[in-house]
This record gives sequence, C-alpha cells and structure tokens, in this order.
Amino acid sequence: MPEMDIQKTIQTLEREFRSDLDALSDSRTLDAVRVKYLGRKGKISGLFKAMGELSPDNKRLAGQYLNALKEQIQSALDEKTAVKGSAAAEVDTLDITLPGNRPALGHYHPLSVVLRQITDCFKGMGFAIAQGPDVEREYYNFEALNIPKGHPARDMQDTYFVSGDIVLRTHTSPVQIHVMEKQKPPVRIIAPGRCYRRDTPDSTHSPVFHQVEGLCVDEGISFADLKGVIQTFAKRMLGSDMKIRFRPSFFPFTEPSAEYDFSCVMCRGKGCRICKGTGWVEISGAGMVNPSVFQFVDYDSEKYTGFAFGMGVERIAMLLYEVHDIRLFYENDIRFLRQF
Repeated sequence: MPEMDIQKTIQTLEREFRSDLDALSDSRTLDAVRVKYLGRKGKISGLFKAMGELSPDNKRLAGQYLNALKEQIQSALDEKTAVKGSAAAEVDTLDITLPGNRPALGHYHPLSVVLRQITDCFKGMGFAIAQGPDVEREYYNFEALNIPKGHPARDMQDTYFVSGDIVLRTHTSPVQIHVMEKQKPPVRIIAPGRCYRRDTPDSTHSPVFHQVEGLCVDEGISFADLKGVIQTFAKRMLGSDMKIRFRPSFFPFTEPSAEYDFSCVMCRGKGCRICKGTGWVEISGAGMVNPSVFQFVDYDSEKYTGFAFGMGVERIAMLLYEVHDIRLFYENDIRFLRQF
C-alpha cells in the first residue's frame, strides 16, 4: 500500500461496500457480502496485512481508518440481518393456505326495503312514481289542497316553518297538485317521500317520517275503485288473509273521506296489546278528491272524478316486521338493523 493512498483506498472500499449493501436481495447475498469484507480472506483483512509496508506514523493512521471502517461495516451488516430476520419471521407466521376473512357487507335499511316493496306493489297496479320537494310553499302544502289560512286542519299538522310562506311539507299530498298542474287526466301516481311534523317522539310518532301518497283521476272513478286498490295492496303486502275496513272521517282535500284500517298482523284480528284489543290497526286516510281541489288545477269536476290515499311507511314496516316502537328505525342501533 503506497504511503499517499491510505485514505483514498479506504474511501474506495467504503463506496464499494455501500454499493454491495444496496444491492442485497436475500440472506444468501448478505452472507456473501459479510465474507467478502469481514472474512479471514476478506478485503479488510487484506488491508491489515498490507499495513506492514507502511511507516510507523502512517501505519497508526491506517489502523484507525481500517478499524473505524470495520466497525461501520459490521454495524451495517448486523442491522440488515435484523431487518431481514424480522421480515422472515413475519412471513413464517402467515399461512397463505388459510381462507381469508370475508368483509362485512352492508344492506338496505328496513324502511328502504319496505318502501321498495310498497312502490313495486303499486307499480304492478299501473301507478307511476312522482316526486316533489321536501321544502314547499304554503300554497302547495295547504291552500291548493283546500286548507285555507285559519282552517283548523292546519293546527292538526303542527308545521315546521322555514321562512315566510316556506314550510317543510307535512305530507306528500302537495305532489298531487304539482302533477295535476302539468298533466291532464288520466292520472295514476304514487308519491313516496319524507314528511315533517312537530311531533314529540314516542313509540308511534316521529318528527320525521315517510309517507306514500296515491292519486287516481279519470272519468268514472268511484269509491269502489279506491277500496279495490287498498284491498289489493293489503293482501299483496301483508298476506292473503289481510282484511281492511273503512271508517268515516274528514279531510279537506277529499269528500267523502275515510280512515282505513288493516287487521292486526300480531294477533290476526283476535285482539292484543298492539291493536288495543280491537283486532284492527289504523293505517291512514283516503277518500274521493274534493272538487274544490280540481278548481286549483283547472280540472273539470263535472267530467272527472278521482280518489286519493296516504299511508305511513313506518306504520307498514312496524306491521310487516312486528316492531313495536317507531324510534328503533331511527336510532341506528346495529343490533336492531342486523336483523333485517
């Protein structure tokens, strides 16, 4: 080793080692690098033997450089060995022949399922689907449905007001007016959607709920047609033994008006706690479209008649799934939702 090449030779060896270290691919090549530099016949040992040709001062300097490089190489190789050993151990614990874990799949909310079933049932009877805004003008929510300002029926609906004459719709009946304004008879539609009323939540009431509104207008439509549609829906949705009944009632937008009930699915009409011993569960209201409503949409009430009905999706779901508390549909308790 020439006197002036000590530092240059060691720097060259260090660069060569770093290049070999970066090129390592597995434990076998790691062992080869260790032998190449630190083995009995390795490059470090060869340089130590060559130090005999140096002067005492340069020998001392070369020894310091070589010892530092040897420690550096040893440390780098030990660190690399530890990393590869850890990776190998991790691979050893992974059994690739085992079946994987199936990811959890989501599903429709029970109210969405029931709403789809309801819409499919009415689509099968020839009803089209109509949509309307959740935020309505008072005109469509009340006036055009024959509920003028000061009418007692407004108090029954306990409305959320947004501003001025803008409200959150209290029923899906405004969709009737939107459709009839744009379409001349015959009309046969259902209007599913959310509704909002200032109700205190309890087992049967919610400030947000879903309703399906139905409307059929044509020449010669009678109350018997309304009864047939509701009867067909009840049997298709809840079973062939389901019975219905109509009770006289009052709604400003229908005349005559009625409320209709289904026989209790819990006790099949025998009487239980859910139906309060009557054997019947109230569903919603229905009736023949009031001729006053036709005046708002420029329909000839002498030529056309029609019926309208509504139903609560939550009420149908409670009957279908025998759920006793409407709040369960909105609490997002995974234990409840997993049952559907």
